Amino acid sequence: MDKTNYFMYINGEFVSAEHGESMLVYNPATEKVIAEVPSATPSDVNRAVQAATLAQAAWAKTPAIERAQFLKQIANNLRAQPDDLAHIVTEEQGKTLSLARDEVLLTADYIEYMAEWARRYEGEIIQSDRRNENLFIFKQPVGVVAGILPWNFPLFLMARKMAPALVTGNAVVIKPSEDAPINSLEFAKIVDQVGVPKGIFNVVTGDGPVTGAALASHPQVGLVSFTGSYEAGSSVMKMAAKNIARVSLELGGKAPAIVMKDANLDLAVDSIVKSRIINTGQACNCAERIYVHQSIEEEFTRNLVRRMEQIRFGDPLQESGLDMGPLINKEAVQSIDEKVQDAVHKGAKVLTGGHPAVQMMGCHYEPTVLVDVTQDMPIMRQEIFGPVLPVMKFETFDEVIALANDCEYGLTSSIYTKNLDIAMRACNELKFGETYINRENFETIQGFHAGWRRSGIGGDDGKHGLEEFLQTHIVYLMYDGTAN
Repeated sequence: MDKTNYFMYINGEFVSAEHGESMLVYNPATEKVIAEVPSATPSDVNRAVQAATLAQAAWAKTPAIERAQFLKQIANNLRAQPDDLAHIVTEEQGKTLSLARDEVLLTADYIEYMAEWARRYEGEIIQSDRRNENLFIFKQPVGVVAGILPWNFPLFLMARKMAPALVTGNAVVIKPSEDAPINSLEFAKIVDQVGVPKGIFNVVTGDGPVTGAALASHPQVGLVSFTGSYEAGSSVMKMAAKNIARVSLELGGKAPAIVMKDANLDLAVDSIVKSRIINTGQACNCAERIYVHQSIEEEFTRNLVRRMEQIRFGDPLQESGLDMGPLINKEAVQSIDEKVQDAVHKGAKVLTGGHPAVQMMGCHYEPTVLVDVTQDMPIMRQEIFGPVLPVMKFETFDEVIALANDCEYGLTSSIYTKNLDIAMRACNELKFGETYINRENFETIQGFHAGWRRSGIGGDDGKHGLEEFLQTHIVYLMYDGTAN
């Protein structure tokens, strides 16, 4: 198909970059160019932040319930065209059409859910130590929020940043990933259609080192909400620190999945496979390393291999019924293969897969299962971000808890057991922001998605995620107490 030219959205207008720079967007299933988008300069970023700053004061004075009405209209418009947006997400990012459609609808649900907080988030009145004094705690917007996005769930993660920001009275500037920017620009068209005031929602496109850096380091940005790798998040944090701006970082993961000897093996295998192949393994909460009790290791591994060999993958726009699509680019394929081959060189054994799918057009890697891995191998310590499952056996619960916690990341974890005592110990002893028991790894919008250690700071979703976009203002009010 012919490529489509897009424009950024700044102060209620669709505009080009200041000097006309642009970048190309590719379909990872075919590696063909599908669109051209502006490449924003620091001057373009400044223009967007200035527009957001000027618009935010009036937006903050708008009653929250009125702000919420705009969000509900956006959600309704998303539901009216899920297939069109799903096609765009699949074409630029590679996930299956069914998963892309689910992402569009979940995005609508998320925006609507956050809109419902308009009448619910609260301040406090606390007791004073003095006569004739009241202490009021107000919850007020931060101001301008910068949302810097990854490419793996681009539409949903944009909503995760813009919806709680807008309902609490902030203005936002979104910087989508250079690998998947189109959906954000299509979303901007919906924002424009529903009449959100100019400057409240802005989208600038470009790469991380230029556009992202200009946004993260801008002195008028009060909060930088970033989702991506640990390395990039660390860089964002350093740039925000120049202005003492707040950060909310959702970074990498290396989720352990523990299979106890009393586990329902069919459930465990099915849930772990689902948790690994969703979005071709390109999700930070995916199961990344498997620990299975030695007494059931052979049976579990045999069933796991059979399920992974049944996974169908290819071009989601050309084949129906696929389980997964391509990886985001050739660099991702190479990174995964390097980890797999390193493990094999150090003694691991490939039971299925283990190579790029070179017989196919696009950026594909075979669904892979590895055994005879050891805890010190990079494949057990570094994020894979692809359809690869390394399996390691253990003997005791204390041993596997130590293995699971022996990690620089701390986002998600899971355990499969019928033993309540073991389940409760896991709740208390696994050092991760999330633990899933007897189910696949996938969070809910009313929960709290937050990592420990190098997996991030702050968090998203639910009441606690909403509060990331608010700051506290305490007022000490004295009165003379003589009125009668």
